Amino acid sequence: MPEMTDKSGEHRPEMSRSLAAGVRRRALVGVPGGLAALPILGAMPTPGFAQGAGSATGRTDGAVRVGGRRRLGTLEVSSIGLGVQNMSRTYQTTIPSRPEMINIIRTAFERGVTFFDAAEAYGPHEVERILGEGAAPFRNQVVIASKFGWNIDLQSGERRPGLNSRPEHIRAAVEGMLRRLRTDRIDLLYQHRVDPQVPIEDVAGVVKDLRAEGKVLHWGLCEMGPNTLRRAHAEMPVSAVQNEYSMLWRGPEEVVIPLCEELGIGFVPWSPLGVGFLTGSIDAQTSFADGDIREAETRFSRENLPNNLALVALLKRWGERKQATPGQVALAWLLAQKPWIVPIPGTTQMPHMVENIGAAALTLTEAEVAELNRSVTEIQIRGARLPDAVLAFSNVEAPPKGGR
Repeated sequence: MPEMTDKSGEHRPEMSRSLAAGVRRRALVGVPGGLAALPILGAMPTPGFAQGAGSATGRTDGAVRVGGRRRLGTLEVSSIGLGVQNMSRTYQTTIPSRPEMINIIRTAFERGVTFFDAAEAYGPHEVERILGEGAAPFRNQVVIASKFGWNIDLQSGERRPGLNSRPEHIRAAVEGMLRRLRTDRIDLLYQHRVDPQVPIEDVAGVVKDLRAEGKVLHWGLCEMGPNTLRRAHAEMPVSAVQNEYSMLWRGPEEVVIPLCEELGIGFVPWSPLGVGFLTGSIDAQTSFADGDIREAETRFSRENLPNNLALVALLKRWGERKQATPGQVALAWLLAQKPWIVPIPGTTQMPHMVENIGAAALTLTEAEVAELNRSVTEIQIRGARLPDAVLAFSNVEAPPKGGR
């Protein structure tokens, strides 16, 4: 676990305390008699979708394995995926071991994960290279998602100001993705953020062409305005929407999730564990390293964090009740909201990956879901989920096409 430092860069043990506790909290999944020994029942029922068979782990050797399958539109994936965003640089700005990241990707596949989420902006470019190498032995057995849309130099990977979804840029960006991911197609291609200068019909048009060429199989949008989603879906059926969504941020429940249900579109929550908050690894004494995005999120400020920790306390109580970790309860809660929701928790630590996929085997009855929903609703989260400069790129509507 990377150690926390103060502004001078010197190690301070008190800053590491809560994060170290998070490692201890999760350690039960990596030892004999840990998570695999808990009396967890079968995979959560998801009506209308194919389910995995067998025991809770799906194995006889005690290894935790993700259970069940879900559909994003017509695209079938494991009920929990793996986000690889931080595999080139963690929140704490440390550089993970590349061989270990590849090991986590391959172990996730061995444990039943078939859905891996990347983007050209992660690194930029480097995360796609890591995923491409990691998934190479089983490429045809998994679904790989990636994203375009930020203004990134196609050769150097330099991050430039603003967005770029011009059709010619999208096409060139996809060619770069294919090389880095060592593949001939992107299974699910998202527009990472809506470009306010480019009609969504133009974006859909180039994606449609790429699909005709076999280079893209499905497409989706991230953090878009609802009218843009309707227009995009009318041009070419959208398989998935990706937005931040968790117990910590429930904004999509107001408009986006009902719209996905209306249109038959799957929903992929990013940051389903609230950038680590919902695992219990952050407490009132936690300080964040310079460069850690959480340092700029006011929901984690000194003023707001003590109030928001009520949510972690709730998760810990439910964890004791269900013989699970707080993070598993948070993921199981997401899975219980809709049968077409597929969270993609990210991690750079093997025990955390194993713990996360174990959440698919945690059952919540209808009565428990209703009770948990009531308790979550009673907790009013204080602070914004992202800095204003970043939030400005969310809920954007694309300009009209030809005056339509």
